[in-house]
Amino acid sequence: MPGHVLVTGGAGYIGSHTCKALAGAGYTPVTVDNMVYGHPWAVQWGPLVEGDIRDADLLDSVFALFRPVAVLHFAAFAYVGESVADPGKYYATNVGGTIALLEAMRRAGCATVVFSSTCATYGEPVTPGAPMDEAHPQAPVNPYGRSKLMIETILADYGAAYGLRHMSLRYFNAAGADPDGELGEDHDPETHLVPLAIGAALGTRGPLRVFGTDYPTPDGTCVRDYVHVTDLARAHVLALGHLEGGGAPGMLNLGTGRGNSVREVLGAVERAAGRPVPWEAAARRAGDPGALVAAAGRARAVLGWTPQLTDIDTIVGTAWRWHATRA
Repeated sequence: MPGHVLVTGGAGYIGSHTCKALAGAGYTPVTVDNMVYGHPWAVQWGPLVEGDIRDADLLDSVFALFRPVAVLHFAAFAYVGESVADPGKYYATNVGGTIALLEAMRRAGCATVVFSSTCATYGEPVTPGAPMDEAHPQAPVNPYGRSKLMIETILADYGAAYGLRHMSLRYFNAAGADPDGELGEDHDPETHLVPLAIGAALGTRGPLRVFGTDYPTPDGTCVRDYVHVTDLARAHVLALGHLEGGGAPGMLNLGTGRGNSVREVLGAVERAAGRPVPWEAAARRAGDPGALVAAAGRARAVLGWTPQLTDIDTIVGTAWRWHATRA
């Protein structure tokens, strides 16, 4: 039966959308967030406990008070460039925080966790441009991706030793906003293409910098698999149900299986905004492959998950409406 679910990082972008999905499925999400990047307005469907997941006493009190049936684990630092400059911060928080969380779960007798992982655990595609499935070699190229891969390994070890039921969801490029307009993407600093392009169109940011226009792609710009945040949220609820129903642990890609280039995203923003997006060409960034696209058939087979908001105009349109009302 649905009960409380502890959501670490539930005041963030994907975590807050997942809290809404949990509430829609009958659960009560309990958010634990240190609010470094989270927003109080994003916590609308259950209580907020402000604090760090490395705080054992805090976690013990949350588990004792709410007795969650499971944990959905989003809390992490996620800026690739920062992870290269300050890897200690990423290993201490992402990896160390996860171990603290898992130990608190053990003390409380909570044995189910869905983990927010990433396609960054794969690194460079072995076959450029080809969809990447879960069997693709994992060779992350930065400390952020390595921290997430370490956590996947830790979860598997805890499963073997302690019976932890776990699912790692490797998502590609999260994008869009709640279609009901209650939630959206608001990072500081912002590094994601869609909100940066929208900000350029609104005039709330400077011209968008397009990093590389000479890739071996149809229009020369990077191609990425943009998956709507609402679809990601729904996948987490399905993964929770899968584990609660005795389903096997593992890891799954979350993506649409199709890619859109930077220029195609800019076109979608221009259609939504009814105005041009100011942009300027810049040099390629180190480590940026030309194309990253998911092979996500396994999520459909295991969870029955099929993304529903897959058209780039639909994805961008939800984001535009949210940002435009806040400009």
